[in-house]
Amino acid sequence: MNRREFNKSLVTLSGLGAGVSLGALPLSVFAAWPKNAFDAETTDAVAEALYGTNGAEASDAITFKAPDIAENGAVVPISLEADIANADSVAIMVANNPSPLTATFEMMNPGKPNVGTRIKMGKTSQLIALVRAEGKLYTATSSEVKVTIGGCGG
Repeated sequence: MNRREFNKSLVTLSGLGAGVSLGALPLSVFAAWPKNAFDAETTDAVAEALYGTNGAEASDAITFKAPDIAENGAVVPISLEADIANADSVAIMVANNPSPLTATFEMMNPGKPNVGTRIKMGKTSQLIALVRAEGKLYTATSSEVKVTIGGCGG
């Protein structure tokens, strides 16, 4: 390591330390994430890792907005809305991804979730949502999102 890299690292670490000690960076920024859920290889294993059960009730109250055709599987914009009161957690999965879990959202104020993100899809698949409200788990599946190779659109 040369002197320039050392100084750059020292300044970065000093800034992080000062930010945490002064309260500018809350310790929750460094919170643990559900590693077992993101490492799971099936959607049932994801539900078990996140919520302790894979017994979710199908719900028509959960709706997806996603493109029918995603020309770039690396960046697929999606959103999810759930007309379920007191929801405190949402998980979004892609059934055919090697690691199905793509995103989790923990609601600070339980209510009717409306979340959006961009996800990565390896190949054509359906999206699966899990919504937890008042200790019950609800699920819904989207229509198939077709991922094209090379952005051909066909």
